[in-house]
Amino acid sequence: MTTRIRVFHGEELLAHSDALCSVYVDAFRAPPWNEDEGKATAFLGRLREDVKRPGFTAAVALSGPDVVGFTTAWTTLTPFPTDRCYPQAAAGLGPQRTTEWLCGAREIDELAVRPAAHGTGLAAELLETVTTGAPGGRSWLLTSVRSSRAMAFYRREGWIQATHPSPGGRGIAVFLGPRHPARTLAAPPL
Repeated sequence: MTTRIRVFHGEELLAHSDALCSVYVDAFRAPPWNEDEGKATAFLGRLREDVKRPGFTAAVALSGPDVVGFTTAWTTLTPFPTDRCYPQAAAGLGPQRTTEWLCGAREIDELAVRPAAHGTGLAAELLETVTTGAPGGRSWLLTSVRSSRAMAFYRREGWIQATHPSPGGRGIAVFLGPRHPARTLAAPPL
């Protein structure tokens, strides 16, 4: 069966809440994420608010009637937020780069694909769908440095790591999208 991508721009996405929750658990239950039903429920709670964010965009991959993957994104606010992992991102970039590179850009929040669809190009297609049309080509995301698989995936897709956490392998890394104008200014990893 072929997979098709459907784009959502607001609360209509919530009609798929149960399926999104199922994909979330399926995608993030393994290490290093170790997410469970409780974390998926918290994700859905955030999603109810996230769909109201300026520039909210979601791409949902459907195989027949079944959701097999999704990604969510929105426009990063100015001033730069101070909740969730935002302070770590800002500390890694510094105040000027945070404002210039991330505020007003398309921020990728979640990218989840069922393990059965890994290696099919679906994650890349979902990512491309929500970053096409990003303001001035500016898109960004952050991920845990504990996930070497995620870090390698973003690099293969042309994303540039803009922050470099401690050698201890903890924290998050900010990635700039393939069309982000500041990508050439990011410091290469050591």
